[in-house]
Amino acid sequence: MTSDLAAASPAPPEAAGRRGAAPGPVPGPEPGGVGAWRCVRPLLMRLHFYVGVCIGPFLIVAAVTGLAYTTTPQLEHIIYRHELTVAPAGSPRPVADQVRAAGEAVPNGTLESVEPAATATSSTRVAFTVPGLPDGDTTTAFVDPYDDTVLGTLRTNGDWLPVRAWLDSLHRNLHLGDIGRNYSEFAASWLWVEVLGGLALRLGSPRRARRLRHTLLPRSGGGRRRTVSWHGAIGLWVSVGLLALSATGLTWSAHAGASIGKVQDSLKGGTPSVSTALPQRQGTAPATGTRDVGIDAAIGAGHRAGLAGPLLVTPPAKPGVAYVVKENKRSWPEGQDSVAVDPATGAVTAHLRFADYPVLAKLTRWGIDAHMGLLFGLANQIVLAVLAVCLIAMVLLGYRMWWRRRPTRTRKPVFGRPPSRGAWRRLPGSVLAPVAVAVCVLGYYLPLFGIPLALFLCADLVAGAVQRRRVAL
Repeated sequence: MTSDLAAASPAPPEAAGRRGAAPGPVPGPEPGGVGAWRCVRPLLMRLHFYVGVCIGPFLIVAAVTGLAYTTTPQLEHIIYRHELTVAPAGSPRPVADQVRAAGEAVPNGTLESVEPAATATSSTRVAFTVPGLPDGDTTTAFVDPYDDTVLGTLRTNGDWLPVRAWLDSLHRNLHLGDIGRNYSEFAASWLWVEVLGGLALRLGSPRRARRLRHTLLPRSGGGRRRTVSWHGAIGLWVSVGLLALSATGLTWSAHAGASIGKVQDSLKGGTPSVSTALPQRQGTAPATGTRDVGIDAAIGAGHRAGLAGPLLVTPPAKPGVAYVVKENKRSWPEGQDSVAVDPATGAVTAHLRFADYPVLAKLTRWGIDAHMGLLFGLANQIVLAVLAVCLIAMVLLGYRMWWRRRPTRTRKPVFGRPPSRGAWRRLPGSVLAPVAVAVCVLGYYLPLFGIPLALFLCADLVAGAVQRRRVAL
């Protein structure tokens, strides 16, 4: 975030090394500062300090759980090797036979989807909805495509096997359900504020003595100045990645995600889906007969239509609905093309290409897959792990800076001094008015940004009034 989390000590330079120096006036900019920056910088510093102190624990939890989540692809292949891998033995059996064998292993299930073996050593996944499971969860049977042997069944959530689903829920809501989702949304709602504020504080303050090397790299030396320098340098290097994590995390959050979805839909940027409605025949209503060419014919139609790589097949849930055959590749380049196949004739009735998605839908898909470490494989996982470690380090360094600012001439356990109050009153109206409007708009669309900010402002105003009254007495 920034090297200046609390760097603007109200004490004069010669007293910078004395712990417990009395607070002074709101700090101004360094020599050379011009324009509104003189007034903006103290306010940014106070905001960055308090937000960092309050949101730090949430960021650490999100980073630690996210770091654990980056290991899930490797964990899955280790833990579920028996269910996921097979030994090639001749030609694969028809997918319909594999589905029939899976149905015998899950007798109380309703067929949900089929993911045929994508490679010669992969098993086929057949997912069933089963009474009693939470929404979104399925029971998946893993079938050897060469002899129809059911290798095992697991409770899954979409593509996620149990270990990934458990870690995903831990990262998303700490296994606390909808209430727990507020923690991760709170962290994502304020992470971008910390990052942008820190960048402004590190890069926006002109210093004659500062060189590019001092901006990009931490300074040598010891004490608090070294801690500040490391905090700022790390934040500068990982700022783009943290902003991306904040933005993509908000897209599927509970409250902000709903607002973002509405905006996206209003801009016609929602994720489309292929139409499963069957065409009319000879001017009559769509066919509703019971004839079904079968899942193998539907897969063949998808291949002839140009679909490649891992496929996900959704059978008709009721008469008059088409098969959906969709590419299920979520690495770069994305494979998300899909077709609808008439179960009576095996003809392709609709074709949706990922290239035809709206730009916003593409960006959302890429952002989410990158956030989950899927878009660029192992490299993506490594980048996410580095971002998580750096975020943890910055939060801890920030707390250390706060601790080192504490007064030491008292026996009472006290924390470090915050930046001085009253900086917002120095803002010119030309700056304060647009900032207030922007904050109100953001607070409406990002409730876990707006509500905590309003509560903090109220508490700060009350604390200021109490402090002034004590001084007056």
